[in-house]
Amino acid sequence: MAPQSNELQPTVLIISDSLGDTACEVVLAAAGQFEEGSIRIARLPKVERVQQVVDYLAPRIEEGERIAVFHTIVTEVLRSEVVDALLDLRVPAVDLMGPAMYILSYLTGRHPSGIPGTIHRTDDAYFRRIDAMEYFVEHDDGRGADDLSHADIVLLGVSRTSKTPLSMYLAFHGYKVANIPLAHGMEPPASLYDVDPMRLFGLLSTTDVIADIRDRRLGDDMARAVAGSYADPLAIELEMDEARALMKRLGCFIVRTDKKAVEEAGAEIIAHLEEMQALRASRHAGA
Repeated sequence: MAPQSNELQPTVLIISDSLGDTACEVVLAAAGQFEEGSIRIARLPKVERVQQVVDYLAPRIEEGERIAVFHTIVTEVLRSEVVDALLDLRVPAVDLMGPAMYILSYLTGRHPSGIPGTIHRTDDAYFRRIDAMEYFVEHDDGRGADDLSHADIVLLGVSRTSKTPLSMYLAFHGYKVANIPLAHGMEPPASLYDVDPMRLFGLLSTTDVIADIRDRRLGDDMARAVAGSYADPLAIELEMDEARALMKRLGCFIVRTDKKAVEEAGAEIIAHLEEMQALRASRHAGA
């Protein structure tokens, strides 16, 4: 698989004095309106001092990285300091919490508590979500593929079929998701054959869409020379043919990701999984 350069990929940094899940949901929803790979999402959670933000951003800005910030900071003093620091650093930013709290304070006549993380309830659903996010990080892009026994969902697809954004979206909904990249001549992990087909989802797009995304990711002539056939439509078609054959052998449910928002594809996956689980449960009940 061709190397991917972050130099061509701008970063959206999520800053929070809690976990940053709220901002991440907003960014993912917005990113779903653009081609996969348009941005890289990074987090700076549990921020307590403005210097943490400056220390993170300053060297990256110095290196020429293109960065924008979305932040959800409820502590009033810290939020003000972060806003000022971002202005000084000339980083475009969106404050997702301040204006909302101002309006609610105006409506209710009350002051916000300013306590980070109050949206999170420490119930079973919350802990499932945290576990799912940790699982996603450990099983993104083929990592941890030697053992998929704990995955609720396994996504397969060639490069640029929205595997990572979909995995992140599903993890936010509490599903432990692993995603496996497929490439010409690369043997898929043997563990795939042990996964319940109900949990296997093959992601497909069109050759034109994939070629266009890959071509824009490559950027300059030097990157194209190194990448070889990465963005070549004939090579992509061969990858897709091999991927379709593997998906058929494994019994994957096929999901088209071209011209489809992450939320749409994610809802399709969840609906199919729930339908299969309900069907299987009814069969067991009638047995």
